[in-house]
Amino acid sequence: MKLHRLPPPCRSLAKAALGAFCLIMACGPLAAQRRTLRMPDIPGFVTLKGDFHVHTVFSDGDVWPTMRVEEAWRDGLDALALTDHIEYLPHKDYIPARHGAAWEIARGRAAEKDILLIQGVEITRGMPPGHINALFLTDGDALDVPEPMDAIEAAVKQGAFIFYNHPGWKQQEPDGIPRLYPIHLDWIARGWLHGIEYFNDFSAYPLVLDMCRDHKLTILGNSDSHGAVSEQYLPPEHKHRVMTLVFAKERTLDSLREALFARRTAVWAGDQLTGTEEIVQPLFAAAVTVSRPHHADDKAVWFNVSNGSDLPFVLIDGPAGAPSRMTIPAGGSVNVRIEKELAGRPLAYTVKNVVTGNGQNLKVQLTWDGGEAPRRIR
Repeated sequence: MKLHRLPPPCRSLAKAALGAFCLIMACGPLAAQRRTLRMPDIPGFVTLKGDFHVHTVFSDGDVWPTMRVEEAWRDGLDALALTDHIEYLPHKDYIPARHGAAWEIARGRAAEKDILLIQGVEITRGMPPGHINALFLTDGDALDVPEPMDAIEAAVKQGAFIFYNHPGWKQQEPDGIPRLYPIHLDWIARGWLHGIEYFNDFSAYPLVLDMCRDHKLTILGNSDSHGAVSEQYLPPEHKHRVMTLVFAKERTLDSLREALFARRTAVWAGDQLTGTEEIVQPLFAAAVTVSRPHHADDKAVWFNVSNGSDLPFVLIDGPAGAPSRMTIPAGGSVNVRIEKELAGRPLAYTVKNVVTGNGQNLKVQLTWDGGEAPRRIR
């Protein structure tokens, strides 16, 4: 075989490429990349993405605390709560059972990654009361007491935000139906219970929406991850981990805590958004815009509807003379044709994948006034 010598310019390029490769290898592995999940702010608030229920090796998880922070950063989260079990410690022969140790280990990495890290625990009892998370603690060990009432009271004394986990989990409720027991109702009356998980892992509990409405509780959705999140939410079936959207005044722990107590949350799971109409309506309006018309004839008008979020919106039940159904793709737009007599009239739709209550969906109007200026969704 005859080998051909590279001409001088090519040799120089090859040497440069080899040098760059060696420099990269000498500097160690390439940095991980963060995924940006687009979800707009709403008037007066910033939208924070959080997961407030995960486990580490300090209870029954398989993951070291700093890796939970790395996962949260890669997944585009703003906030994370480490909520290891108090009562269930299968690794206690190898890892000391000091509640809050995972948070202490991870907080430096969280600061580096700009993740709002919350110290929490999971109070793990039989039914009732079941499993309860307490966030924003200063002393997790104070909750390690025999009586659940005493544990909750210790969390309350620390100003904790407290919520009921996976209320329809079949190991707690064999029929899968969430219930509030007298002990839960007592805590609600005392102001000790502040929220309920509507979505946990891959399970939604629609009855929780009624409970939260009736008792003025916060709606949450969390991964409850024990293993690697990347193995729990595998594409293409799962586009991202389940998360709680929190609408805070600022991107700080204090503002995050205030927003949770004020019930300014929604749940983003797959291609579904769930929250009260007061929250999801302005969020939809911030994400979706209607353009000015770009074409018309004697019968119809054409314009675009765009979506600036990473959640596609599925609109159904459209009026006669307009599309009965349309999907506004994530980060994209749809070209819409309506009959000319509809120009200037609000086009009423139901958003199929935005849930506002048990069996209820968001109602919106696509508004175009027939003039030059585009108008936002109402």
